[in-house]
Amino acid sequence: MIKAILVDDEHNNIVNLSALLNKYCPQIEIIGSETDSNKAVFLIKEKRPDLIFLDIQMPGKSGFEVLEAISYSDLAVVFVTAYDNYGIQALRVSAVDYILKPIDIEQLKKAVERVEKRLSLQRKNENLDNLLSILQNRHHIENHRIAIAATGETRFVYVREIVRCESDNSYTFIHLENGEKLLSSQPMHHYESILVSYGFIRTHQSHLVNRSFVKSIIKKDGQYVLLTSGDMVPISRYKLDDVKKGLLN
Repeated sequence: MIKAILVDDEHNNIVNLSALLNKYCPQIEIIGSETDSNKAVFLIKEKRPDLIFLDIQMPGKSGFEVLEAISYSDLAVVFVTAYDNYGIQALRVSAVDYILKPIDIEQLKKAVERVEKRLSLQRKNENLDNLLSILQNRHHIENHRIAIAATGETRFVYVREIVRCESDNSYTFIHLENGEKLLSSQPMHHYESILVSYGFIRTHQSHLVNRSFVKSIIKKDGQYVLLTSGDMVPISRYKLDDVKKGLLN
């Protein structure tokens, strides 16, 4: 569904457009409407629609001034106006379409089709950007090492090999993927400050886990994260919501 807001200073025009959209454009979900152009700015910012059907000549702010006030680059705009002398200006602000009143049904349907195509392309581009970000982050993690001040030596360990960190007073146990357990003289907060940016999550005052190794969250006399190694790491009840959000990001 395409979430839309209708803005027109004439209430009857909003009622008419709503009826046409409901009848001929079922892919449109109307999530709000406004006759006051100043209030429309706040409504659009609050609701964050995919699409605005926007009148141009209105008291207070014109349709173009509404767009300036909301920073509209990430949403589609279809102007609906009784005046035919704004076409060039509409093109300059990259409007998807420009519909004259009284509204022609076929023109309205074509405008909605153009909106669908634009939003589909935007979403594909967003998905591509997200994929590139994930790949870049993965490359960053897979090729980065940190220094661990272990007993009698300084070990250089790839971040991807660290399963979890466990606090032991002012020391920290570093659990590696190969089953090795390093004792570091650095406290937990030292490793947390480094590893959080690599996707590690603080589940408990004494535990920091690499979310790449988290298999599930289980409830067994408390909440735990189950790791791919079979280890269960406790989750503080105060951190449960943060842990769930961290695992979804």
